[in-house]
Parts: sequence; structure tokens; C-alpha cells
Amino acid sequence: MIRTLQKLKLIAADFGAALLAWMCFFLLRKYLLQEISGNYRFAADAAFLSGSALLIAGFWTVLYALMGEYRDIFRKSRLSELIRLGQVSVLGAIIIFFVLLLDDQGVQNYHSYYKTISAYFLLHFTLTAVLRVWAVSSVQRLVRGGIITFNTLLVGSGTLARETYQELRRTGRHLGLQLVGFTPLGEVVDEALAAELPARGSYRRLPALIRVLHVEQVIIAIEPSEHRTIEEILTLLEGTPARISILPDLYQMLLGSVKVSHVFGTPLIEIKQDLMSPWQRVVKRLLDVVVSVLFLLLAWPGYAFAAIMVKLSSPGPVFYSQERIGRHGHPFRIYKFRSMYVDAEKQGPALSSDHDPRITPWGRFMRKVRVDELPQFWNVIKGDMSIVGPRPERQFFIDQIVQLAPHYRHLHRVRPGLTSLGQVKYGYAETVQQMVERLKFDILYIENMSLAMDFRVLLYTLKIIVEGRGK
Repeated sequence: MIRTLQKLKLIAADFGAALLAWMCFFLLRKYLLQEISGNYRFAADAAFLSGSALLIAGFWTVLYALMGEYRDIFRKSRLSELIRLGQVSVLGAIIIFFVLLLDDQGVQNYHSYYKTISAYFLLHFTLTAVLRVWAVSSVQRLVRGGIITFNTLLVGSGTLARETYQELRRTGRHLGLQLVGFTPLGEVVDEALAAELPARGSYRRLPALIRVLHVEQVIIAIEPSEHRTIEEILTLLEGTPARISILPDLYQMLLGSVKVSHVFGTPLIEIKQDLMSPWQRVVKRLLDVVVSVLFLLLAWPGYAFAAIMVKLSSPGPVFYSQERIGRHGHPFRIYKFRSMYVDAEKQGPALSSDHDPRITPWGRFMRKVRVDELPQFWNVIKGDMSIVGPRPERQFFIDQIVQLAPHYRHLHRVRPGLTSLGQVKYGYAETVQQMVERLKFDILYIENMSLAMDFRVLLYTLKIIVEGRGK
């Protein structure tokens, strides 16, 4: 309850600051434009001012939410908040300028434009900064006072884990970290660590421990050289709500991958949980739906022609559906134009190849120019898929892939896509081993997800379609 109240307090502070800033700017604008005289009556503008101020304050609150300002409010730094606030304030002020102030009838010249937009930015930033710093400071006092804490689980049982525990005892209070135990990696357990913290069971039980102990932070304190163990632990933690951090070595520090968000913080590499900012996620989904609907409406003649050709190419249905595994491991049915003869997989699931006899002549052409995948725009509208994302696979092949590459499950962090970086950079995979080799491109995409990356993948896809290099 107290956490909800603190978040509401921050939102209310931003809303109130935006409300007050717009009211002050409204009067200041009239003064700058010399519209206020001795017989000025504020009551005449009061109704308009109150209505517009509420709309403006609502706009700023939504903008802050889209920019991720209300996520993880309990671990914010006041300095970083001011820098971030300045960036968002510039963006918001520019939007308001172009939407509301650019055609201001009272402005006579560009000099007046500069004065009005500058005055509004300074007013909004100053008032919001004061209230934001107050809100963040009050939250920090609750964290440092131990009123708000975060259950933290240490993964490791050796000397490094014990040293990490001792360091967190000194510095963890400033971050609200409440150590609730550790998970041993083997039979060897540091005696000093065992005397201070309870052992919570094998690290292989991490997902269950996180649920039972309400863990919000997991710190992996094992030697960075143990790559396979770290990979296994990260795979186990996939999909859990806890923040994940790893202790770095000197080489990683020199590479610049180690970030310290607080002066008193222990140097950690934090595993990124939010792959895209909230506004990019909203825009990505909006573009997925809008583009898919427009494509289905405008390209229906192409769909009709493809359907007729499928029917003429061989006996059987026009469409083909198959169960694939999507986001968070949930199964869904994917739709395609049928490109193979009926009962092509009567001997069991099999991957296609360059000269696959199961593919019809028309199906071979469709695959080269990706026409067979056009019905998947319906999957995009339903929310099963995105336009850009890792290609979904069947559970039959996933079970084989994870035997060689357990980190394949990272692909389930996002919606699968019509096209992917792995597909355009590597191509179709004909064997499970090739699927594993292609995996690195899909993970590269996930770790660098952005609207700009999606645009680049789409350009690559168009290039492949024009060149007819699909399978």
C-alpha cells in the first residue's frame, strides 16, 4: 500500500506542477504580448484556463508515463531525475509549441515566439523539478529508513558470495536491499556466509524461491568465468519479476559494461529486463496493428490471386495453420498460404530445404518472395505476433534446440515476428544446428530492440524479397 501511495504522490506532483506551470504561463504570455492592461478581467479567462490547464497537465502525465518516469520510482537518483526531466521537458514543450502555440494569433514576430516557448519551458521545468525532487527525496528517506525494502537473494556460496554479502551489509541499506538468504551452487559453502545468511536450497529452485520469498532482486555472486553456470541461472530466471544483477570482473569493468547508479552502490552489471521504453512499445504495437490492417485492406487482390494459384497448384486447402510457440512460451496457431502438398509431414515434423520435394512449384515461388507468410498479418492484429521479431518455432524443434542452446528461451521474451534479423542475416535453417547458429542474430536483435532496428530489418527484408532470395 505504501508503495502505491508513493507512486501516486509522484504522479500527483507532476500533475500539479504541470497545472500550475500552464496557469502561470497563460498569464505571463498575456503580459509578454502586452494583453494585460489596467482593466483586465481574469474571470473572463478563468473557465478556459481551468479547462486547458487540466488537458495540459493530463498530457504531461501521459508523456511521463510513456517515457518510463513512473517505473521503479524507489531507486531513483535526484541528479539523474533532473537530467531526465530536462530532456522530457524539452520534448513536451516542443510538442505543445507546435500543437498550440505556433499559430498563436497574438504573436507578432519570431522574437515573441522565442520568448513564449522559452518562458513556458523554464516555468514548467522549474516547478516540476522542485516537486519531483521533493517526491523523490521523500521516497529515498523511506528506503534508507528501512520502511521500504526489497527482498534480495544471493546466488552463490563461495568466497565471492561472502565478500559480496559483507559489502552489501555496508552499502545495501542505501538501496533498500534486504538479504533473505543465498542459494548454494554445490557442496562447498563458505562457513562465514552460512553463519550469517540462511541457505534457501539449490539454485535450480530459483523461480520457486522468488515466488515463495517475494524476492525482488537477485544478485549472482559467482566467478564471471563460469559462463555455463551463469547461462543456466539466467535461463532459470527468464520470466521472473525480479531484477537480476551480476558481479563483474576487471575485464568487464574495462569494457565499460559496469554501471553504478548510486555513489554508495556495489558495482554490478544489471541484466536489462525492459527491452524497449514504454513509448516505443506502444508505438511498435500501434504500427503493427495499423500497418497490418492497411495491408489486409489494400492488398486483397494479391491475396485473392495467391489463393487461386494455391488452389490450382495442387489439391488441398488454401490456408495452412500450425501450432507455434510465442511470447512467454504460450502456443498459438500461425497461418500461411499452403506451399506444400497435403500430408507433407505424415512422417513427422521436418524442416524444409533448398530442393524439398514436398514443396509445390507455386509454393516454391511464394517462399522466395515471402508471399506464403502474408496471412500472418492476421496473427499480428490478434496480438500473437509482431511485424518484426524472432520467427516462432514448433515445440518439437524447440525441445531439440534447448539441448544445445538453453538460452534459446530468451527469444520468448518478445512477440515472434513476420520477419527477423536472424532470417534476413542468416536465412532459413535446414537443421537444428543451423537454428542454433541463427540464434545469435535473434538475441542480438532482442538486446538492441528499438523502432530504428525494426526499420532496418524491414529494409533488409524488402531487399531479400526484391532479389527473390527466400526459401
